[in-house]
Amino acid sequence: MPAEVEAVINALRFDAQFATEPFDILPALNLVLKVVSVGYLLWLAFKIATAAPVEERDADSSPMTFLQAATFQWVNPKAWAMCLSAITLYAPDRSLLSVAIVAGAFALVSFPAISVWAWLGTVVRQWLSNATRLRVFNITMSALLVASLYPVLGLGT
Repeated sequence: MPAEVEAVINALRFDAQFATEPFDILPALNLVLKVVSVGYLLWLAFKIATAAPVEERDADSSPMTFLQAATFQWVNPKAWAMCLSAITLYAPDRSLLSVAIVAGAFALVSFPAISVWAWLGTVVRQWLSNATRLRVFNITMSALLVASLYPVLGLGT
């Protein structure tokens, strides 16, 4: 096994042990975490199911500028997790060339993906402008969120 792969596996083992240790010391924490998580997701499902249609945007409001959106990425935890994982796995030597290749690959893949995502958002927004469709959509999403709790609650075992 290459040294880089072994280092990543060891780091993941350490992280997993560090993250699970409190649950080994206090097994009741697992139940507390489960109750709090399920409670939050049920509250969120209720809020989604009962959400009123969003009013039209104020005339003086505007979306983020490109610079504001780029600056926002510095506090985006998903972006940090993705970048750290990608650099750790695909550019372990952290040389300028390997980091540039990873960044270029991400740019090449993300631009079309984000464009399609934005286009689909526009299409779905138009489709959901009908109050009945929006209501059915919200109730469906709420029901799916509640259904996703099935494995957490251990009802199948």
